[in-house]
Amino acid sequence: MPRRIFGVEKNYDWGDATSISTALGLASTPSPIAEYWWGTHHQGPSRLDSANGPLLEDIAGRMDVMVKLLACDKPLSLQTHPTLEQASRGFATEEAAGIDREAFHRMYRDESDKPEMLIALTTFEALCGFSDIDTCIERLRSLTWHNEADVLDQKGVDGYLRWAFEQTDSPAMANAPTWLQRIAELHPTDRGLRVAPLLNYVVLQPGEAICLPAGNLHAYLHGFGLEVMKSSDNVVRAGFTSKHVDVSELLRIVDTTPLEHPVVSPSRVDNHDEYPSPSPAFSVSCTHSKSNVELEPSDTMRIVLTMSAAHTEAFFVDAGESATFVGDGPVWVISAN
Repeated sequence: MPRRIFGVEKNYDWGDATSISTALGLASTPSPIAEYWWGTHHQGPSRLDSANGPLLEDIAGRMDVMVKLLACDKPLSLQTHPTLEQASRGFATEEAAGIDREAFHRMYRDESDKPEMLIALTTFEALCGFSDIDTCIERLRSLTWHNEADVLDQKGVDGYLRWAFEQTDSPAMANAPTWLQRIAELHPTDRGLRVAPLLNYVVLQPGEAICLPAGNLHAYLHGFGLEVMKSSDNVVRAGFTSKHVDVSELLRIVDTTPLEHPVVSPSRVDNHDEYPSPSPAFSVSCTHSKSNVELEPSDTMRIVLTMSAAHTEAFFVDAGESATFVGDGPVWVISAN
């Protein structure tokens, strides 16, 4: 039998004050709600049946998937996430150094990699993965950043990144696109400003997604979305933030391989949409139906989100269970494979 999941809200300064509270039917608040987590991660463990009910982990064990609503009114940090091997090594190093897991400068808070997917619920702007080098050089020249273009041409992407993060002046923004000017207004001296034009700038329409495997350099800029990821909070940042930045660590783990297809769309399978997952750890599908949505028994645990104009709710469906949900809006099924 499905059991209601009560998640945990996260209040970061880049969030907005309306998107998540409206979706969840919560009372409005002047404080921005940036994220709302459903899962078993120790930094935001969900409960079942009520806000004071049993922990989801006590019933499901430690789930390998986490589901979030994410609402950003301001750009998030320029960041990447580690591979499983990198996460294990980084976690062990920081544990051995005695760094508290909640410390400001802690980067590896668990031993997991963090591949993730962001599915737009509204128009959503993001930077996602590197463009090919010829496109990047042309883009830099269009900004009249000719010195930057020459450096990239001579040193390649990896050499350019090291050079860019060593610069102490700010690049001119006269010919920059609106999204880059907006970042520069918030972070006028940030060294990541020279890096941002190397990334794919995408504008997702509702239902479109970006997939972020380990090493993908990205920054969410504006919008409201559904985020699905492995249950991890390992983040290595290089700019656009007041949080801890470690450029040397980011340069060590970042993947500069061009991302040819940053935007992905679902495939229609039977009566639902299936999304290409960045990880074998989870799968994501969505059914748009005015009739009931029937879930057959599965050998995997599932988190199900029902969305309507008035309310979004999350449910836990255990392995081996079937379930029926009222289809008066999108029904999202996230399987912990």
